[in-house]
Amino acid sequence: MAVVKKQIRNSRYYVGGVTNLTRNGFGVYVYPNSFFRYEGEWSKGEKHGHGKLLMKDGSYYEGEFVHGEIEGNGSRFWAKTGVSYSGQFSGGELHGCGVMQKGNGERYKGEFSYGLRDGNGFLLDKDGQTYEGSFHQNKRHGEGQMHYRNGDQYEGCWLLDQQQGHGVMRFGDGSVYEGQWRNNLFNGQGTMIHCSGIIYEGLWTNGRPLGGASKVVIEGGDVLEVFQETPFCVEVQLQTEAGEKATGENGRVLQISTAIRLCDLSPSTPASLLKMMEDIKETPIPTPFGFQVVSYPLMERAFGSQVFIDTAAPLAVAAVAAKSGSAQADSPLLPEWESGSGSDGPPLVGGTPSYLDGLFAGQEEDSTPPPANQRVEEGQVKFKNLLLAPPPHDFIPYQLMDELKRNIKKPSNRAPTDRLVLSQDKNSERRSSTGSCFTSNTKKSSIDSRSVRPGEYVIMVKDVTNPPFQGQTLSPAFALLRLFPAKTKSKNSQTDKTKSK
Repeated sequence: MAVVKKQIRNSRYYVGGVTNLTRNGFGVYVYPNSFFRYEGEWSKGEKHGHGKLLMKDGSYYEGEFVHGEIEGNGSRFWAKTGVSYSGQFSGGELHGCGVMQKGNGERYKGEFSYGLRDGNGFLLDKDGQTYEGSFHQNKRHGEGQMHYRNGDQYEGCWLLDQQQGHGVMRFGDGSVYEGQWRNNLFNGQGTMIHCSGIIYEGLWTNGRPLGGASKVVIEGGDVLEVFQETPFCVEVQLQTEAGEKATGENGRVLQISTAIRLCDLSPSTPASLLKMMEDIKETPIPTPFGFQVVSYPLMERAFGSQVFIDTAAPLAVAAVAAKSGSAQADSPLLPEWESGSGSDGPPLVGGTPSYLDGLFAGQEEDSTPPPANQRVEEGQVKFKNLLLAPPPHDFIPYQLMDELKRNIKKPSNRAPTDRLVLSQDKNSERRSSTGSCFTSNTKKSSIDSRSVRPGEYVIMVKDVTNPPFQGQTLSPAFALLRLFPAKTKSKNSQTDKTKSK
C-alpha cells in the first residue's frame, strides 16, 4: 500500500512518512511559530527514536527521543552562550553523566541532576584550576581536591563552594596546613609547617594563629649590665598580643647583634668631624632610646674558642680568633659569606659555614660555638657566651668620640703665646703619629684603639625568618647594654688568700 503524504493540520508543514493519518518513520516537522524544526524519527505521531531539534537562533539538540520527550543520550548546544553538552538527558533536562564545555574554557565531566552539577565530577575552571570530588546544586560540596593555578593544593571538606571542615592545604612554596577550616580560612585547631621552618600548632581564627607571636621581647628589661671580658647571655621570648609566651610556635629565626651610639653633631661642628661622619658607610639605625646607632662587632665564645659576628653584614661570620681563649688583635679577617653560593647565609643551629670546617676539629660536638642566628623553640631562645669583640682597625665611631672630646674648649690661664706653642706641639705630634687619632704616644694609641671601651651599647634582636611567616616580619627588640670595666682582684684579697694558705 502506498504511503500517503499529507500535511498535518495546525502546523506550518510536515514532510515525512504517515500511516493511518499519523506521522511514522522519518520526517521533518516545522512548528507553527517557525522557531523550532524537528528532523528525525516518529512513532504514532510522536517524536520517537533518533532525531534533531533545531532552533532558529542556531541552538539544537540531537539525540534520543522517547514518546515526544528528550530522553536518553544526546548532545545539546546553546548558540547564545557557546555552551555544549554531551551526555544523558531526562525529561528534556541534563540528568545523569555527561560533559559540559563552556565558551570561556570551563569544562565539567561528571554527574548532573536536572540541569545542575550534582554528585561526583571533575571541573576545569576558566582560570585553569581543577576540582575533583563531590558537587551539590552546581557547588563544590562534600569531599574534594582542588588544584589552584598558583600551585596550591587543597584536599578536604567543602560546604556550598567554600572550604569548611577538616582539610589539608599544600602550598606552592612548600608550606603545609592541616586542620579545621571555615569560610575558606583557617579556623579552629590546626598545624602549619611553614616553608621557612616555622611550625605553629594551636588555634586559628580567620586565617591567623590565635596564639602566634606578635612581638620579640628581650628578657630582663630594657637595660643589661655586663663586665668587660666576661661572657654573657641574652634570653629572648616571643609573645602574643596578650603578652603571653607563644609556646605553640617553633622555628622562627632570630638574629642578635650589637651597636654603638652615634654621636650627635651640631651645626658648629668642625668640618673634619663632619667628614669623618660621612666616612661611616653604614646607614644609622634608629632606636627607641632617642638616638641612632651603628653596628659594633659581637662575638660568641664557647669552650675556649671565639667566633666574631660581623653585625654590619648579617648572616655572615666575619672573623675567627685563635683558640687560646682570648681575642687576638691581629686576627685575620675571613671572607664574608658568599651571596652566590646558593644559600641565604651560614647554617643555623647545628652547623658552621663551610670555610670554618676543621676549625673546631677535635672538639666535642656540643662545644661548637652557637651561630648568630638561632631558631626559637617553644617561644623562646637563648644566645649564650656572648662577648663584645675588639673594634675593627680605625673604628670611626671611637675616633669620632675622641675627636669630639679633644675639640671641647677648656678654659686656660696660659698666655696667648704659650697656647700657640702648645697647639703647634700638638699638631706636630699628630703629624708624626702613624694615622692614630690619639695625641698620646703611638703604642698607647694602638692599644686603646683595639680595646672594648666601657660604656653604653645597644643589643638588637631581629626576626630574619625567610620567607616571613604569613608575610609578616616581627619588629626588632632593643636593650641598652652597659659595659663596666673588667672585674679585678685587689692586692689585699690576694694577700689574704696567701695568708690563708
